[in-house]
Amino acid sequence: MSYYYFDSSALVKRYLTEIGSGWVLAITNPADGHTIVVAEITRVEVAAALAARHRAPAGLTRAERDDAVDLLHNHYDIEYQSIATTPALLDRAVSLTQNYRLRSYDAVQLATALLAHEQLAAAGLPGLIFTVADNDLVAAAQAEGLATENPNDYP
Repeated sequence: MSYYYFDSSALVKRYLTEIGSGWVLAITNPADGHTIVVAEITRVEVAAALAARHRAPAGLTRAERDDAVDLLHNHYDIEYQSIATTPALLDRAVSLTQNYRLRSYDAVQLATALLAHEQLAAAGLPGLIFTVADNDLVAAAQAEGLATENPNDYP
């Protein structure tokens, strides 16, 4: 069993068919026993991505979008360990933006993953694997000492 932190760019692949979706589905399968950690904001980011795909030409139907959003909510309630955003976490995200090429919520995602990683270490548990489909965020996470996986590496 491993601990995986999924940012929205990786987690959305569980709900949309994209490069790396098969790998994400395997990792997030509850039968595999992995713990999936997410930021609370990831729910909003993934729902927004689903809505955008619905609005795109030849995108998701309304029913497909609604089913995917319902499944996302169900997974949040049952399968994911969600970490709340706090002022201290946002301060850390601000600092990360000054050191790395990160967009705002990418910095929040990385700050949240670092917090989760530190909490696991303090509990004597193995560190998490930061799972993200964004090369800049992968580079920043690796510079901060996190193990990373990019689902786009698993077509």
